[in-house]
Order: sequence, then structure tokens, then C-alpha cells
Amino acid sequence: MTNMRELFSIVLVATLWGIPHESRSQESVWTFNGTGKPVRYATTDSALKGAPKQSASFAGVQFSGRYANYTKADTWYPTWAKDGNLYSPWTDGTIGKMKEDVWSGGGEKPKTGYAKIIGSNPMELKIADWGTMPATAQPFRGRYPCGSLVYNGVWYYGSYALDQPVEQVKQKFGWYVMGPFMGFHWSEDFGKTWNQSPCTSDRPLFDEPAREELDLAEGKHGPFIKMGAPHFVDFGKNMEHSPDGKAYLVGHGAEHPDRIPRIANNSWVTGDAVYMARVTPGIANMNDASKYEFFAGHDDTGKPSWSSEYSKIKPVFSWNNRCGIVTVTYNPPLAKYFMCITDGHRETSSRKEYTSYILASDRLTGPWEMVAYMPDFGPQAYFLNIPSKFMSIDGKTMWLCYSANYMHGKRRRNNPQYVIQNTPAGSAYSLSLHEFTITEVNASNRVAPTDPFGSGDT
Repeated sequence: MTNMRELFSIVLVATLWGIPHESRSQESVWTFNGTGKPVRYATTDSALKGAPKQSASFAGVQFSGRYANYTKADTWYPTWAKDGNLYSPWTDGTIGKMKEDVWSGGGEKPKTGYAKIIGSNPMELKIADWGTMPATAQPFRGRYPCGSLVYNGVWYYGSYALDQPVEQVKQKFGWYVMGPFMGFHWSEDFGKTWNQSPCTSDRPLFDEPAREELDLAEGKHGPFIKMGAPHFVDFGKNMEHSPDGKAYLVGHGAEHPDRIPRIANNSWVTGDAVYMARVTPGIANMNDASKYEFFAGHDDTGKPSWSSEYSKIKPVFSWNNRCGIVTVTYNPPLAKYFMCITDGHRETSSRKEYTSYILASDRLTGPWEMVAYMPDFGPQAYFLNIPSKFMSIDGKTMWLCYSANYMHGKRRRNNPQYVIQNTPAGSAYSLSLHEFTITEVNASNRVAPTDPFGSGDT
């Protein structure tokens, strides 16, 4: 865990030096937009072991078939800034006329990307001011982007470590070892210049197991990372709907000991549970673990408990062997939080079709109920999130952002003739946006909860 003395000495150096980065002028960006066949997903089959309760408010989602794709890269997590634009990380691909792929799995020399997204119509967006920056992952092999937030003009850009040291396991499961969260780079000029996170894989932000404690052979046995690949809860433009001015983070991980361990038990796309942290956003706070509080369960009256001790963190949602990449967005018109989760594990591989699902809750701290269960979604979609900027006035129509089909090869995953045949139609290896509507069980009886935000005091 990064302590205060280390923090300020490293921050001073990082601020003076900055991060070398490459910015690109505006060039032609690969796009593929259109309309395909609608598709509907209902709530889950109750026979699924351990499945959450079906939503009492919603009865599934329907994708209209409208889609929009931008770039040939993945890992898009847009954050809505005060200036009205979206800002996002990206990696493992290209934008514009790049001759070589940006790749975050380079060990000593991984790169990650950043970009501005201009426009209010998902079908007519403009990708601008993109660039790349190096960020060492050593002794891990990969360092990938995760939580991204622009608040009051400061862009906080998170990243986490991954590993895949055994070739036979790597071939079947990819990045099968989840590493620690390495804190936030930050920019005070929307990405023109960057300050490097003082956290490293050896000195992560949170008190997670060291690399040598992890199961590098199979990723099957604990201890496990808990706040894996954390993402900010989307509270709208400049966090306008945060209940208390704090930024909330959700990450996926696993408990130890695990009741039913599996190979790649806690990887980039697999896990058992979702964990939560919160912090008052600010440059002095974001890379200081002492400024965070962690969800520590509920007391005997059902009231959420928060602790400054990381060792007391508890799952805010769990479904053994069916969790993975997680994001949360608040929907003001519906007074609901929506959680997107992707589980990429298929018994003998994490490189095939993925299952995703959408949950809903009145409160950030749950309970969470199933809205839509989506097997073979994409059919290999991941990094699902719901950008708050693209919600309809009544909240019932939203756009799902994701990337898809990285294992389908460069000749297919961005080939329009192939992409249009996917389900949902238009699912591509890109910033892939898809319109959907949510079906309410009984909208006329909807009443906003007394505490729709689930703050720490309620």
C-alpha cells in the first residue's frame, strides 16, 4: 500500500517530469454504423445456481438493432466531463493512420491510449485528440486501463496489472492472473500533458496480495485480488448525481478460500464477487489509500457499513464463478442503478463466447436484481458500460458501450459483412455502441426510493 511519505516524494517527481506521450492530429477514423435485426433478452432462468433474484421492476431489455462503431481498438470507458465531451481510455488496437497497434501487454514497454469523444448523437460521434503513453507493468506482463473520471477539469486515468506466465494456460485463458490496481495518472489539461501515478505493481494503491503470493501457475488458488480492474460509477455529467460529492469505484475479485475454485478463477474477465470503494475526488486524494472508504457489508438493521480498513472490505454483489468485468451507471429518470457484468469463463477456456448480464438496484449497496441475462452476447462482448450521456429523457432508452470478438481475428472482427451478422448486430472490435430499451413491469406504480443513492448514512 502506498504510504503518505512515499506518495508525496513520488508525486513531486512525476509532476516535474510528466509522462512521455504521443498525441495525434485528427485523422480519418474507421466507422461502421447502421441498423440490424432487433434482439430481446429476458431475465435469467431461475434454475441457474446462485442466480440473483429477478427484478420486480424490469422484465428484460430489447436492442433496437441500431449500432455505431468507431476505431479498431478496445477498452473504452467514457466519462462525461463538465465541458460536455466524453473522455476515455483505449488500447490494443489503432485509431486513424497508426501503422502499429498500441498494446498494453508489453511487459517493460506497454502502451495505453486516451481520446476525446465529441457529439451527443451516438450515431454521429467524432473521435479527437487521441494519444498514447507508456506505463511499465513489471514484474507483471500487462498493464491495462480501467477506471476513468474527468471531474472539475482533472482527468483521472486508472490502470491495473495482469499476468499470464504459463504458456499452456495462457493459450486457453489469456490473461489468467488478475494483478493489483496501480492508481491513477492525471491530467489537468484534458490529456495534453500527464502526471504519472506514484503507485506501482510493487506498491499498489490498495493492500492486495503481492505477485509472489498469487497462483501464477493456474490462477486457481488464493489469495486473490479484490478490487480488480476498478471502474468509476457513472453519476452523469461531472458527477452531478453523486449523493455526497464522492466518487465510487467497483471492481471484481474473489474471496479466499474459494468454495469452488477454477483455473483463471480471478482474471481480467472472471471472478466471484464485486467490491466497492469511495473517495472524495482530488489530486491529493486519488492515490492515497488513507483517503478511501470500503464497503464492509450491512449491519443488523440493514444499514451499509463503510470502513477505512481495506481488510474489512466485503462484496456488494456475489455470484460464485459467474462474475467478471463490472461497471455501474445511475439512471436519474428511473431512480435506479444499473450494473453490467461480463463472465468470460467457459469451463475449459476464457477465449470463446462470453455471458453478460444487467442488474438493477435502488441503492449502490444493493440488493441487486437481475434485469437481463445475455448468454453468447456479442457473441464475445466485454467491457460493457452504459454512458449516462446517451440516456433518453424518460431513462428507458440507453446505449450500451462495449468491444467484441477480439479472438475472431483482424480480418473478421472489423469486417462489415461479418460484424452485421453478430448478435446484437454490429458488435465489433471497437468503441461499439448499441441502442436498447428497458421493459418496465409496471411503470405507473414506480415511486422513487427514499434514498436512491444508498449513501453511507442510510
